[in-house]
Amino acid sequence: MRILVVEDEHRIANAIKKGLEQESFAVDVAYDGEQGFDLAAGEAYDVIILDLLLPKMSGMTLCRRLREEEKNHTPILMLTAKDQLEDKVKGLNAGADDYLPKPFAFAELLARIRALSRRPTNSLQPILAVADLTLNPHGFVVKRAGREISLSRKEFALLEYLLHHQGEIVDKDQLINHVWNYDADILPNTVEVYIGYLRKKLGKPNLIKTKRGFGYIISL
Repeated sequence: MRILVVEDEHRIANAIKKGLEQESFAVDVAYDGEQGFDLAAGEAYDVIILDLLLPKMSGMTLCRRLREEEKNHTPILMLTAKDQLEDKVKGLNAGADDYLPKPFAFAELLARIRALSRRPTNSLQPILAVADLTLNPHGFVVKRAGREISLSRKEFALLEYLLHHQGEIVDKDQLINHVWNYDADILPNTVEVYIGYLRKKLGKPNLIKTKRGFGYIISL
């Protein structure tokens, strides 16, 4: 899952980024509203964490422009030091999906992110599975035929994305956009290398198939 954090307080933004990366998310950070808008409008994210008070462009304006001008419907969690009812109403009316006042517990932030990520497709289930392979996004446990498989964080994120799109052909750009950070140093064969790692660890029969010229598909 790829997340954009738009927060001008560097300490808070970097703490959120570090915490989410430890949960296997790919995270990009913008420290002002203009940079945040450019990233949100130009890149694909699963959730946007947006501070209300930002330099150059307020979170309220950024949210409204994304919804009205860009027709961007990525779930938005708005953060602010203000917890007045009026501010909550303004944020939700601008297009935010949820609201979390500062200070907040990271566990609550994580729970809200996971809840928002499930909204676009209500069919998503806590446990993802294909054939005898299962993945628990919350417990970070992958099993095949009942045997637990140890994956790196990037391998786990890659497998999770493929399972969310089970039966669909996913190209390299999609995988890079959702699994790696915007500023990550991605080599041309990076995706192929990680797909190879996954195939080796998941074992036979191979569930991740290559569709030459198109991408990858995970299926029976």
